[in-house]
Amino acid sequence: MAKPKGDANPSYVLGHSAHELARLRAQARFLERVTRQFLREAGVKKGMHVLDVGSGAGDVAFLAAALVGEAGGVVGTDRVGNAVAAATLAARRRGLRNVRFREGDPAELTFRRRFDAVIGRYVLLFQADPSAMLRGLARHLVEGGLLVFHEPDWTFVRAFPPAPLYDRACRWIADTTRLCAQSWSFLDRAHTAFVAADLPPPTMRMHTFVASAAHAREWLLGVGDIVESLLPTMVRLGVATADEVDLETFRDRLLAEVASNGSVIVGRSEVGIWTSVR
Repeated sequence: MAKPKGDANPSYVLGHSAHELARLRAQARFLERVTRQFLREAGVKKGMHVLDVGSGAGDVAFLAAALVGEAGGVVGTDRVGNAVAAATLAARRRGLRNVRFREGDPAELTFRRRFDAVIGRYVLLFQADPSAMLRGLARHLVEGGLLVFHEPDWTFVRAFPPAPLYDRACRWIADTTRLCAQSWSFLDRAHTAFVAADLPPPTMRMHTFVASAAHAREWLLGVGDIVESLLPTMVRLGVATADEVDLETFRDRLLAEVASNGSVIVGRSEVGIWTSVR
């Protein structure tokens, strides 16, 4: 295979297809417990007014809405119109009256009031300058308001004993995102991003998914979903060919290999980062 070439015009590498919005909903179910834990430990509570950035399908906004209750409220934002439309429809179907969505860059939008917290999940890693975004978001906060982010890190992903297809898939993902200037390992950038934005040093937490084959199915299927979303970009950049991936059988082969090898899977780490604005 030819050496992968970088992407001269990086954009949100996963796209905004119907498959990707469905993948985000599945991912949200997988991440719900740890995101809730980060938000609660950071101090998001009943009665707060919260700005959610990069809302996507709306799942983090819905989680925040449950934490703040009817006395509080959540404004979700996304730069992509079809994501805002999907999140708005989902809120209506859930009968939620304390959450609404707006299209646009949250660092540049204006709002009628300041917020008690600004939150986001899997947002900072996609920014060319995370510190600039944090600086822009901080202006929306009341004094003492919270900036709370949940970001991924793929540094420790592996299998033991080795599961070659799983290990190869993780390399495809890492190579594709790196070539798109969107590295999905944010741990080593998290502290610097906050401090460089003239914010107080953040509190940080990390949770890592580790499971035997019997309990790794949901994560492995999630890897399959990521590969499907990334496949056009993988092929375009020369990271992998469509035949090499064989998407139609990929998930079944992945599950079978991990089970037959008796592998323990180390998956993505979840990093919570938060601080309060003085």
